[in-house]
Amino acid sequence: MKEAVEGEKRAFMSGNEVVAWAALAAGADFMYGYPITPQNEIMHYWRRLAPEYGRGFLQTEDELSAGFATIGGILSGKVAFSATAGPGTVLFQEPLSMAEMMRIPLVVVIQQRGGPSTATVIYSQQEVTLACFGGNGEGLRLVYSTSSHQELYDYTIKAFHRAWRYRFPTLVLGDGYQAKMHEALTLYNPQERGWGKVPAEPILGLDRKGSVRHLRNTFSVEEELAETLRRSLADYRKAAEELVEYEFLGEWGGELLVVAHGIVGRAARAAVRGLRAEGRRVNFFRPITLRPFPGQAFQEALRASGGALLVVESAQGQLGRIIKEALAEEESGSFQTLYRPGVGITAEEIMEAVPL
Repeated sequence: MKEAVEGEKRAFMSGNEVVAWAALAAGADFMYGYPITPQNEIMHYWRRLAPEYGRGFLQTEDELSAGFATIGGILSGKVAFSATAGPGTVLFQEPLSMAEMMRIPLVVVIQQRGGPSTATVIYSQQEVTLACFGGNGEGLRLVYSTSSHQELYDYTIKAFHRAWRYRFPTLVLGDGYQAKMHEALTLYNPQERGWGKVPAEPILGLDRKGSVRHLRNTFSVEEELAETLRRSLADYRKAAEELVEYEFLGEWGGELLVVAHGIVGRAARAAVRGLRAEGRRVNFFRPITLRPFPGQAFQEALRASGGALLVVESAQGQLGRIIKEALAEEESGSFQTLYRPGVGITAEEIMEAVPL
């Protein structure tokens, strides 16, 4: 198979184009998808590049079919993936739940748009709850929230490797702004950085010892389901220790911790740097993995910041609810919010929201 990227090179492209190149670099064989804004160009770019690099593409009749077709490709031994947004993410919950139950390494890139329902095709951070906890299960997923084109590239590549290693469905959470805007980044070959190839092999059929693999998605007896979930939950808790990622800016003795994720985290970082340049003791925390959430690191950042919080997001508290759960027994001096569902947030607006 022809290598998509050799060495390193600078590029200037849209976020959707970045995802297509990242999937190629990661060694993805096949994409199954259905058009929905703002992720359409992922499909378009992939379809344009796939023949040159010996990869495949199939447009299905809807997102539900795209999800199950991707699972079928993975079961047959292909490194397959998909991408969606908004109402498409809703339809993906059934295949995601199936992948969660059967431990299938399903990779999906989500470019968030505004809701509820069709709403806008532009931007929001309103798919956090759906991405992290959608479906009728326990949310045994890995969800990366990216803030730049470089991170879209890095974490799309990482998503494939982590999904195949830990066998949990993995989602890369972008948004409509990232999907459409153009930005500079460095493309690279992950194998040249020591990643190796995604260890894909047929999941259905015989294993290496010649025994037939038997995957189950349905259980007739409650105890059978409970035992299967017990093992998966234990695996997830163990993996979480290695999977969590975050960004922290600040130091001990802060007066406030600003928490944000994704592209809003990018604005929050700029706001905190501006405030710190003015002499304000404001710290910044950005969860990169929303699921599993880096709870211990967050609690340490909160203690370093005097217990006061400002949670900023383009949703009505979807990140905020995760933060409240992560607080656990930690005492919060104050819990302030800047919630703007479906609307972008600037660094200047965040600076104005920080109390004097």
